[in-house]
Amino acid sequence: MENTIEQCVIVGSGPAGFTAAIYAARADLKPKLYTGLEPGGQLTTTTEVDNFPGYPDGVTGPEMMLQLQKQAERFDTKVHYEMITKVEFSTEVGGIHKLYAGNKEIQARTVIISTGATAKYLGLDDEKKYAGGGVSACATCDGFFYKGKEVIVVGGGDTAAEEATYLAKLASKVTMLVRKGEFRASKAMVHRVENTSNLVVKYFHELVGIEGENSLVEKAIVLNNQTGEKSEIPVHGIFIAIGHKPNTEIFKGQITVDANGYILTEKGSTRTNLPGVFAAGDVQDHIYRQAITAAGSGCMAAMDAEKYLAELE
Repeated sequence: MENTIEQCVIVGSGPAGFTAAIYAARADLKPKLYTGLEPGGQLTTTTEVDNFPGYPDGVTGPEMMLQLQKQAERFDTKVHYEMITKVEFSTEVGGIHKLYAGNKEIQARTVIISTGATAKYLGLDDEKKYAGGGVSACATCDGFFYKGKEVIVVGGGDTAAEEATYLAKLASKVTMLVRKGEFRASKAMVHRVENTSNLVVKYFHELVGIEGENSLVEKAIVLNNQTGEKSEIPVHGIFIAIGHKPNTEIFKGQITVDANGYILTEKGSTRTNLPGVFAAGDVQDHIYRQAITAAGSGCMAAMDAEKYLAELE
């Protein structure tokens, strides 16, 4: 017996994936969504979300993801709590794409990739302990909670410099910990850092520990890697800004990606280099990385998939 050929399969379950599912389901594409190992994506590790439209009192990340899932299921999206481990994409217009969840083969006319990106962390146990209690990887998401407080930004690249200058508008003081004796950031970003009065840069310094009570950050333990001396910095927030890793490993070799592994899409669309394969959310967006922009691109991907299928008829 042959596998049923699905009209639309969505890989990933964050704001992009669930929004794509809502639009695809309403277009009667009967989408199947595969959540992966982290149903709900990065937002499930976020406590308060205050910048997503429609929630005047805010909402927790896990609660928002549950609501998006319920909305997608309301229109008959089938959610599978499985991980896609392998893909065999067709290169032909109208071709059938094959995806595998373990030994199970799924065939689809269109595929929407919304596997997101994972923030890189230092690997300290304390980062997990204080996640949601002062440790964050997104200044735009969580900076508001540290208005008038002191924070630390870890990193020396463009992302760290951008996060630090953004936080300096909100926090009373921002301390940047740069592991080496110089920035990796562009000269323009370094210039912005140097011209921000409440921003202090500590070169040759690394974050080695975090302390606090009730899972709330109170101080950072930092190491001067030149002298070996440790010191404490009283802070309320610690922002890890050492980059993100797009979750694209299983697609490499078939989907065109950039030097950092992000899926390349055609300008103004979610189309990839393969017909019938679309990408939405942080897996193809290394600039904005917000829930609202991910949701918007999920809508685009579903509409692009619907148009592609219509053109095949």
